[in-house]
Amino acid sequence: MLESFSFRTAIRESRKTRDGDSLPAFIRHAKAPELPIVLLEDFAALIGLALAFLGVGLTIITGNGVFDGIGTLCIGALLVLVAIVLGIETKSLLVGEGASPQDLIAIRDAINAHPDVEALIHIKTLYLGPDELLVGAKIAFAGKKKLVDVANSIDAVEASIRAAVPIARVIYLEPDVYRPRGDDSTLTDAIIIKAAD
Repeated sequence: MLESFSFRTAIRESRKTRDGDSLPAFIRHAKAPELPIVLLEDFAALIGLALAFLGVGLTIITGNGVFDGIGTLCIGALLVLVAIVLGIETKSLLVGEGASPQDLIAIRDAINAHPDVEALIHIKTLYLGPDELLVGAKIAFAGKKKLVDVANSIDAVEASIRAAVPIARVIYLEPDVYRPRGDDSTLTDAIIIKAAD
């Protein structure tokens, strides 16, 4: 009963953040590991209790202790399976997960939409928490632009990024000058990321 209550509470709490996703989709895409861990742990506990009840029940009914052993092995296999799923799904949160493809496109488009930006040279994103995204980008501006104008343009680009992706709270934009490939510069091997036509 306690495990069922805990599982029901976890499902109810997950509804607030999963935006209509199914439980498996929520577990796969959640940026905070707490709820997926509780959901899977409670689910495994309920299945494990059912397997234990079945194994012990069959042992009592038949007098054969093999059923209890089989039930124990099934519970162990279930726990290993849940541990593997949790490891796979939370690995990216432990080693650093970047923005979703949709958010990355929105950030790229917000940067490229600014009239002073000549090119987006390089971009990196990283989740700092479930609702906090770090964005780091190198942006090309015109070589003759004044520093104060570049600073104002960067402020405007940051505001555009935050408007497009509100969870992008920490933004570092490095200004540079666009130099075409073959030019004798440090950007010779840079990848220029332009907006889709």
